[in-house]
Amino acid sequence: MKTNISFKNINKLAIPALIAGIAEPILSITDTAIVGNMPENATESLAAVGIVGAFISMLIWVFGQIRSAISSIISQYVGANKLEEVKTLPAQAIAIIVAGSLLVLAISYPFSKQIFQFYNASDQILEYCITYFNIRIFGFPFSLFVFAIFGTFRGLQNTFYPMIIAIIGALLNIVLDIILVYGIEGYIPAMHIEGAAYASVIAQIVMAIIAVVLLLKKTSISLKLSSVIHPEVPRLLGMIGNLFVRTIALNTALYFATSYATSYGKEYIAAYTIGLNLWLLGAFSIDGYSSAGNILSGKLLGAKDYKTLLKLSNNLFIYGLAMGVFMALIGFLFYEQIGSIFTKDQLVLDQFYTTFWLILAMQPICGITYVFDGMFKGMGEMKYLRNLLLLSTGLVFIPALLFFDSLDLKLYAIWITFVFWMITRGLPLIIKFRSKFIPLAQTN
Repeated sequence: MKTNISFKNINKLAIPALIAGIAEPILSITDTAIVGNMPENATESLAAVGIVGAFISMLIWVFGQIRSAISSIISQYVGANKLEEVKTLPAQAIAIIVAGSLLVLAISYPFSKQIFQFYNASDQILEYCITYFNIRIFGFPFSLFVFAIFGTFRGLQNTFYPMIIAIIGALLNIVLDIILVYGIEGYIPAMHIEGAAYASVIAQIVMAIIAVVLLLKKTSISLKLSSVIHPEVPRLLGMIGNLFVRTIALNTALYFATSYATSYGKEYIAAYTIGLNLWLLGAFSIDGYSSAGNILSGKLLGAKDYKTLLKLSNNLFIYGLAMGVFMALIGFLFYEQIGSIFTKDQLVLDQFYTTFWLILAMQPICGITYVFDGMFKGMGEMKYLRNLLLLSTGLVFIPALLFFDSLDLKLYAIWITFVFWMITRGLPLIIKFRSKFIPLAQTN
């Protein structure tokens, strides 16, 4: 049966995926906004949430690539009408990634002080980093568990249930943030930055429970481990390995950016934290179409329908560009109001407003880059994605940041570098895709 890639059908996948995708940045943004408006030590707490958030996002992105790997394999089996042959794979994949996350927790928890000293945190900011991290890291295994189940749903061409799970998690986190950070007089004491960490962990646990229930009740996939290793496990591990290296490169860029922002002073790292969280929100919002590309490209590749695959890429290019322009326009329209949501510290706001326009200007570039990135993941092209990000980080991001920093541009240096980085990540994907699939579509 021919795959439907109409605007309506793509949006049936993209819009729920968009809503599900923004769950993680909303968790971080909620912490940022609530903590940034605390009556005491708000700027130091905001800086700590930003630094820890950058590190935990790194961990989630490195290990959360299981979602794309599972989705790619399952969607290809769906396209080839061989779903029965891959039903035991998700349980084994989930077991592997949860075991890895527990190992990371055991290694990172005792060394939290050293980790955040490496990010240039010191004094009170360092103390807050340790406090926040030593609670929030316990949500990490649950986050990866949810990511793996999301990948299974995506492979089955279903983004609705991940959306439901994400909405519940995000709303719960907002409510708990307000209650635990500020407290309820006479009932619950104000826990400040610790409350924000507990809110995130509880929300992640609840999301994991709901994900299990929906997977078992609404699909034919079992979480019972088979004694026989699935033949796709080696390919899955290969994909994860390539994405692991790729994401290390991605987070090397984020580490340098966060470290440099921290070294400029507390107002700079606080402003950078707000900007980074908004950039990630934009990225995950556009990720809805990236997810649709991931899901449909894997299915079309499995069916060897190259002509439709090429048409899909053309459609997604337009949708990704349009979504990026829309996000930028919203940001420019509410430019002044957005910053004041996160902090009332005028020194922080001054730094934020100076560079926020750059974050908005790169949204259309991000939109195009993300949709092609998603398609390459869906097609299983993890090795190419790995090599591209290694080169763009090593040959573009780091040298550009060093150069612009030497000009004493501070936050401008960081965000200008991100613009160059996104261009060098996206343009080669477009060129490679079209050079490969235009000839195949013509002979299809």
